[in-house]
Amino acid sequence: MTETVAESLDEAQLLERARGGDETAFAALVTPRRNRLWSVCLRVTGDRHDAEDALQDALTAAWQHLATFRGDARLDTWLYRIASNAALAVARRRRERAYAPDELPEDGDARRDHADQIADTDRVRRALAALPEQFREAVVLRELADLTYEEIAAHQGVGVQTVKSRLNRARAQLVAALAD
Repeated sequence: MTETVAESLDEAQLLERARGGDETAFAALVTPRRNRLWSVCLRVTGDRHDAEDALQDALTAAWQHLATFRGDARLDTWLYRIASNAALAVARRRRERAYAPDELPEDGDARRDHADQIADTDRVRRALAALPEQFREAVVLRELADLTYEEIAAHQGVGVQTVKSRLNRARAQLVAALAD
């Protein structure tokens, strides 16, 4: 199937073709979501290399388990859940490794505002990494994956009120960590 044919099909048709082994259809399904999936992986792991590993694991798992997608939830929700689980698995495997913030670019023209932006991003990543795992996952799924409270509750296997509590406590901890 060519890319133009893939672009003309709707999600249900692409899903059906991908389930039949069509890699181009699968690529057409995940490509528009790839950046957000990577962002979820990055926020959960706190490390670019780990996020890349997690994204690769997530895409592989999605391809291998596409037949199990029942359509009860949106495809986005299903993919974000796989990405979140893959990121948590990578983070667990590498927990003993110390957090290493991104380095400044090596070019000599790096402006001060760029350095400040990187420093702010680093502070947010460290603050997220310091959250308990369930809190971090809830924040990432809500703020980056744009999942509803109900979807997060189903993903984490808890009630909606627990999700709201986790998000409230996580946001308070983030505010406190970033205020320092």
